[in-house]
Amino acid sequence: MTRSLFKGNFWSADILSTVGYDSIIQHLNNGRKNCKEFEEFLKERAAVEERYGKDLLSLSRKKPCGQFETNTLKRALEVFKQQVDNVAQCHIQLAQSLREEARKMEEFREKQKLQRKKTELVMDAVHKQKSLQFKKTMDAKKNYEQKCRDKDEAEQAVSRSANLVNPKQQEKLFVKLATSKTAVEDSDKAYMLHISTLDKVREEWQSEHIKACEAFEAQECERINFFRNALWLHVNQLSQQCVTSDEMYEQVRKSLEMCSIQKDIEYFVNQRKTGQIPPAPIMYENFYSPQKNAVPPGKATGPNLARRGPLPIPKTSPDDPDYSLVDDYSLLYQ
Repeated sequence: MTRSLFKGNFWSADILSTVGYDSIIQHLNNGRKNCKEFEEFLKERAAVEERYGKDLLSLSRKKPCGQFETNTLKRALEVFKQQVDNVAQCHIQLAQSLREEARKMEEFREKQKLQRKKTELVMDAVHKQKSLQFKKTMDAKKNYEQKCRDKDEAEQAVSRSANLVNPKQQEKLFVKLATSKTAVEDSDKAYMLHISTLDKVREEWQSEHIKACEAFEAQECERINFFRNALWLHVNQLSQQCVTSDEMYEQVRKSLEMCSIQKDIEYFVNQRKTGQIPPAPIMYENFYSPQKNAVPPGKATGPNLARRGPLPIPKTSPDDPDYSLVDDYSLLYQ
């Protein structure tokens, strides 16, 4: 900076006023609070990133995703799961980086607090000294003014007593006048001495005020620069996270480019094929002559009676007990 703005713009016509100094201190306190808020924001963002990373890691490692896939698409899915795992790890690492930046912000904030404390202690002392000396000076002034009024009254009393005959009364008035003049001279010297002391105190306070303004302005410049750089770094970290994630997902896209539908189909066929000959037609089989009379399904809906051979001739008469048997086969239900 080419010139200091603080030291030229925070004064007051009232010698006891600290309004300019108080305004600067309030601004610095607000700046410190702003740093604290950003520090807490970084910590919360770190917690979000860590929670997301761990959830994503758990999802990648525990949740099935195309577990029955084969060949080139299976390899692409394996790359996908691995890159999701890598992205999750990156988010966890980002959380650690954000916590480190929050720690740096805290250290910076505490460093500025200690630096300010030294200046504030000096300013508190000179403010107290200035206020105390001003009070002593005003008390001395009041005493001086009162002694002047007492002297004036004594002079008026002497002037009125010029026609008095009693010499003792006149003598008392002259003694009082002389005493009041001495008191005026003493109070005047004391008053002037306090004025001189107050002026020295004022000059010292003014010098310290200028130093404080310069120190506080330098601190504020440093704080704004640090805060700006911290925020810039933060968004760069977030951008880098996106770039890194995209690079990892690009690996998935490349693996998907290598995926071949035809190869996966052929792989499945070669691994799981069951045969190349389809089943033959189911032929009709005659119950009595399954081999001779077999015809394809649909060609006949029942037995061909016209082509059946002659019925066997019973060897026994109806009255014979074996009448119901044909070649030892019973036609009756037993």
